[in-house]
Amino acid sequence: MKIRGIGPERVKEALKNGEVTISVYGLGKLGLPLSLILADTGARVIGVDVNPGLIKRINEGISPIPFEPGVNELLRKALKEKRFRATTDGKKAAEESDVMVIVVPVLTDDIGRPDLTTIRSVASTISEGLSAGDVIITETTLPPGTTLSLGKYMEARCGLKLGKDFGVAHAPERTMSGRMIKDITLSYPKIVGASDRETLLAVKGIYEAINKRGVIEVSNPTVAEAVKIFEGVYRDVNIALANELALYSEIMGFDVIEAIRAANTQPYSHLHMPGAGVGGHCIPIYPYFIIENAKRKGLEMKLLSTAREVNDKMPFHVVYLTVKALNDRGKTVKGSTVLILGLTYRSGVKEYYKSPALKIIKELKDMGAKVYAYDPLTTKDEVVKMGAYPWENNGVDAVIVVNDDKIFRDMIYEGKVKVNDVIVDARRALDPRKIIDMGVKYWGVGYPQPGEECGFSRGA
Repeated sequence: MKIRGIGPERVKEALKNGEVTISVYGLGKLGLPLSLILADTGARVIGVDVNPGLIKRINEGISPIPFEPGVNELLRKALKEKRFRATTDGKKAAEESDVMVIVVPVLTDDIGRPDLTTIRSVASTISEGLSAGDVIITETTLPPGTTLSLGKYMEARCGLKLGKDFGVAHAPERTMSGRMIKDITLSYPKIVGASDRETLLAVKGIYEAINKRGVIEVSNPTVAEAVKIFEGVYRDVNIALANELALYSEIMGFDVIEAIRAANTQPYSHLHMPGAGVGGHCIPIYPYFIIENAKRKGLEMKLLSTAREVNDKMPFHVVYLTVKALNDRGKTVKGSTVLILGLTYRSGVKEYYKSPALKIIKELKDMGAKVYAYDPLTTKDEVVKMGAYPWENNGVDAVIVVNDDKIFRDMIYEGKVKVNDVIVDARRALDPRKIIDMGVKYWGVGYPQPGEECGFSRGA
């Protein structure tokens, strides 16, 4: 059923009655949960991916993202009810569908330029199966202006008129790994911007059917793209601010966490927490979508560029603290044993892309340390691939806590990790006083270094 030009209430009814066929391009950590939620709502859903092995496993009911709560159950249900199937044939899926949703990744190259090759390839495939009345939605986070550009690209390839025969919209994903289903359906309202009013109303109906928080309309896809980028940039800049204040606090001899918590009691202060750096596919990437776009138009985004530089340097600062901490105990990094606790970029989520731990491991190894690593989500083989030795409950000279998984606090407080000399708390996950009372030297990002404490202290 072609839904472009139909009001939101009728679209919701059609979706729930199984009258709408939706193809989702990209069956990764976002695309698959979104596909299954749409199927569970009543739509007929075709999942599209270029990986034949992935398609086979999904059609057999095997989720490629078993760490996502609820996905396994929804996949089995959707397959049993024949509301969902996966395929590599993107053209045929477009021919059979009324709505096409694109959820493929857009990353950056080594110098920060967005790589739109994959999403442009998907748009090309969709254009081969496009028909009048179709709607194309991009959910992938994109440089502002990309969705309309893709619409014009498809228009040139298929002979249909954008805004008249078919429409494009951007509805940015607002999700986090480990809570995809909750975020898609409940956590935040959906942002939607479209090429024309008829498309906007149709897309609004789709998301109102699956999102209990409703839909926020914006004037066009470019504004919708900017909304998601702005969200990520805000966090990156705020984290960079916290990290830079942490560096200042270290040389001034006071605890940045104490200062931040007190400052945040003022309603206009929302300082984030410092750490070992920023990882994942989102925050380290999105600022470049604006930085590079602006550069082509003659505008230098100085603040965003500086924030990226500050956050990218934090893993090296953690190594610097470790070197100083060991030297303070009369040891050199070369020949010392160091345990990294936390390999994922965020606790509880098995993702390593741009994780600060990877840079820390490499730097310490290059300096001659023997580096062990442990993360409850990481196998021993995976630890080895990351360049470290699997930790076997052996004692070490130094421990570096990279993420704030509660298990690391328990391990240290309960004495399950034998630390000979120092703990470097890169994520400020530990209570400094508890560590000091254990007879271990405590060093932390934004914590006064030994001998540099300022004045009277109430303790940690």
